[in-house]
Amino acid sequence: MRGVIDLLLVLLLGVGFVALPFFALLPSLWGFVAAATVTYAVDEVLHERAPSFVRRLAALHLDRTMRFAIRTVMLLALASRMDAPGAVLVTALAVFSGHFAMMMLYAAVHHAIRRRRVMPLVVRNLDLSELSIPQQPPALLYRRHLRKLLHLDLPAHAGLLAALTAVTWEPAYAGFAVTVGVTVAGVLALLDQYRRVRRMPARDEVFAEVNRQLDGYRPEVALYFSFAAVSRDFMYQVNMWIETLEQLDLRPVIILRENASFRHLSRTWIPVVCVPKADDLAELELSGVRVVLYPGNAGKNVHMLRVAEAKHVFIGHGDSDKLASSNRVSKVYDEIWVAGRAGRDRYQRVRHAISDSAIVEVGRPQLSPIRLHTEHVPGPLPVVLYAPTWEGWSDDDCHTSLIPMGVPIIEKLLAENVRVVYKPHPLTGKRSAEAAAADKAIRELLRADNERRDPGAAETAAAVVRPRLREIRARLDELAGRQHGDDAQQMREARVPDRAGAAEWQELRDEWHRIFWESQGAVRHNVILGQLPNLYECFNQADILVSDVSSVVADFVASLKPYVLTNAHDLPDDEFRAAYTTAGGAYLLDRECTRLPEILASVRAPHTDPMVLDRRVLKEYVLGPDDPTSMERFNSATNSLAAKGEAERAEAAEAHQGNSATALERTGTGLG
Repeated sequence: MRGVIDLLLVLLLGVGFVALPFFALLPSLWGFVAAATVTYAVDEVLHERAPSFVRRLAALHLDRTMRFAIRTVMLLALASRMDAPGAVLVTALAVFSGHFAMMMLYAAVHHAIRRRRVMPLVVRNLDLSELSIPQQPPALLYRRHLRKLLHLDLPAHAGLLAALTAVTWEPAYAGFAVTVGVTVAGVLALLDQYRRVRRMPARDEVFAEVNRQLDGYRPEVALYFSFAAVSRDFMYQVNMWIETLEQLDLRPVIILRENASFRHLSRTWIPVVCVPKADDLAELELSGVRVVLYPGNAGKNVHMLRVAEAKHVFIGHGDSDKLASSNRVSKVYDEIWVAGRAGRDRYQRVRHAISDSAIVEVGRPQLSPIRLHTEHVPGPLPVVLYAPTWEGWSDDDCHTSLIPMGVPIIEKLLAENVRVVYKPHPLTGKRSAEAAAADKAIRELLRADNERRDPGAAETAAAVVRPRLREIRARLDELAGRQHGDDAQQMREARVPDRAGAAEWQELRDEWHRIFWESQGAVRHNVILGQLPNLYECFNQADILVSDVSSVVADFVASLKPYVLTNAHDLPDDEFRAAYTTAGGAYLLDRECTRLPEILASVRAPHTDPMVLDRRVLKEYVLGPDDPTSMERFNSATNSLAAKGEAERAEAAEAHQGNSATALERTGTGLG
């Protein structure tokens, strides 16, 4: 339905612009007024509803400025055809030309302000109040400035149209005066803002103050993250480690390389430094950092790996049987930390010449929020979580079930009278149009079945709680320090946070999840796309998981609930289980989904579940033992590696001192 409405709006915009020259040359005043009104209104709506279409127009050189210019030229043609006095036409031409010239000046000043406010780095959770950073210009002047300036032609347009209607020219001059006056006032106000930003602190001042703060904090362990296309789809790789870092004995710091990372970073009291340039990274005071943790393999990792004084550890962002979990690139790190024995064996099987001593089993500290099977309270219908992985960066690494069997899985589940919670991977459809089409088809199937099961009731309940959910999200963003200003404004507002905010953060997240799930009802299917509800909360809702070869399965094993692995290529069971470790405790689902009814019996009649013992064995193999806890093991590994690095550093310093003394002795002997 939305697509149909968008198509009608596009057609309406096209018809409106085609009608403008027709009514201008006819001339038809009221026809022109109607067409101009339509183009103004529809243009604004399409910017909100169909931004991709608006971008296509810009690619055809029909951007917003051109569309406004076309409307202005057509208005002048209409005025000429209706025999407006020459003085009015000349004034109108001068006003509209001056308006566009002032827009160009405004854009130039705006660009100059933005350039001066670009910082060499951005921080969070360090007190930079000593830096004299000017306030960001008011949103009225700074945000969406082109949109606002273009619409300042409205008084002039309205005045001229009113004058043509009444055949008296005072309204035209009044409209011209308003357009020129407001535009000039805006330019002067922005010039005043430019005067203020000329007092921005110099680059050396910024680094000196940031380094002074880091020196006072003395970080000992760093989490380093970079990704070429940073968005919320990737920042989960950092966010999943934040609570773990906060519980370490050593003082942590987070180092990011892309400014966009801040928009999607979760709440933390840990100091965060974002340094886009490699040369600037080298100027940070990180001499006390003994251990650097890497949740992902990225090209920019080399900028940190060159720091020889620290120990470098690949921790990844989830254990799975994918190639990424046993990448040969991992050889560049001093150690590789895996969850359990399965991770160690995975690296040994691929024969990347990685020493067994370099692999350390630390568990998965993030999994503590996952409730055990014995703590789960079933609802009136079995809840099946379908969480397929994405299509991967290449066909060789494509493990998604969406393309070959995603739609049949959902169709069979709907026939089995279960409740489906569908949570696709955030990158689904980014590379494959087939995956995107399957994802869309699944959403439509679930939407249609919801209409049949629960027409309108759950939607009404969701509408009632939506304001409270938005209120909670706004407060969570505030606690996370997600300012809406530019880099300089974030630096200006950077302060050392109150660690007590963690309790409020957790309470609000718990409340959000409770309200959300209660509002959804007990039989309605859910499509989960945003950051909330998170994956582990979906685990806690589910009776059984259907997924692909991915870290989702390894994490779900912690619950000891039944789970299903898709076998899209219909490999023999023994061969599939031999190839994929996490298949050891799984039900295997064939491409035609013929086994699905039998599998669901393990939920409807738990005493018939033959995989219970296999899942217990697999849990320890994949995730490690319950005692000591994952957090204790991770913390111990960090402390041990830091101590090892410190000992090596001291030994190297002693050896260097000894070599220097020997050289001096030889020099003295030679002189003697």
